[in-house]
Amino acid sequence: MSSTSSASASGAPPVPASGLPSCGPLSSVPAQVRRTVAGATAAPADAGLTVVVLAPTDPMTRGQLRRMADLARDEGYRVRWEEARGGPTAPFATIGGLSGLLRRADRVVMGDPFSRYVQLLLTITRARDLVVVDDGTATMEFVAQLARGERLVRWHRKGGRPGPRDLLFAPVSSSARRRLTPSARRRVEVFSSMPVHETPDGVTVTANDFSWTRARFGPPRITKGADMVGTSLVETGVVDGDSYLEAVRTLAKAHGTTRYFAHRRESTDKLHRLAKETGLEIVRPDLPLEVIARRGPIGRTILSFPSTVVHTLPLALAGTGVRVAVCDIDPAWLTENASPRAQGFLSGVTGTARDVHRLTSVTAV
Repeated sequence: MSSTSSASASGAPPVPASGLPSCGPLSSVPAQVRRTVAGATAAPADAGLTVVVLAPTDPMTRGQLRRMADLARDEGYRVRWEEARGGPTAPFATIGGLSGLLRRADRVVMGDPFSRYVQLLLTITRARDLVVVDDGTATMEFVAQLARGERLVRWHRKGGRPGPRDLLFAPVSSSARRRLTPSARRRVEVFSSMPVHETPDGVTVTANDFSWTRARFGPPRITKGADMVGTSLVETGVVDGDSYLEAVRTLAKAHGTTRYFAHRRESTDKLHRLAKETGLEIVRPDLPLEVIARRGPIGRTILSFPSTVVHTLPLALAGTGVRVAVCDIDPAWLTENASPRAQGFLSGVTGTARDVHRLTSVTAV
């Protein structure tokens, strides 16, 4: 379960629904910790929130989570760092250690409902309030799947045949979907800056407008140049690596880009190649990009491919004059293994973004 940053129009971040959870975010994503802390700061620090970090193995993500955990502590909240993936026995130790906390919790906040770990932990809790706090593109898919009564599958895997692990885990996934469906005994809320069009009956949707982030960080110093935000679409098997590199090179040349903010899941080999063949300075952020941008310095133009940041950065940088520009994914860049609905989903991410400048797709040679 996870934490995230949230904000209200008044400038004080809202607490989703009606109060704070006894067990706060179970999270393995840094931005989810940020959103949880932001949402919690509207209430006293002794309100009983415990932030649980399900530590991943990826060094970049771990580093960002360490920084966000420190921020949560600075805001006065308890943080539990769980080495949930630290070996064959780690899951058993983590689940056993959290069982009591989850059973006592009145509210559970989670950052990634597609996570098998989170789905497993959901089978333990008896909380009457479940809150999904995430500003990722997966939120759009989660809400739509819940509304249609479909099994929970990440968008870039949808359309493929379930593997042996999927079939083995199917009963747990089904149980989690039922628990995330509102009933007379359970309230479900989604707290996100992402557009939600198919709202399931009974689900409350609360908008995150990033006012906590704006109040807590910045305003940033704005440079004259342009920065680019990376994506992990190559790593997830959606976009061809050579096509992506050529697209980055073409965009950087056209817009005078000098810095490339890497996604935390981008591979080291790919980033080395990008630096060598494009001349871009590769920046590995140690905090979520919305915080990095608010702290500055940041380019007057930020270039991105379809991703979460085309929704979050305009909110985080509102009033600064920074322009966010997004380049669509050319269908020719997709790999043969990409989900059949990848192009439509990515176009939807761009098409629903507000306050962004839409660039014509560049041609990868």
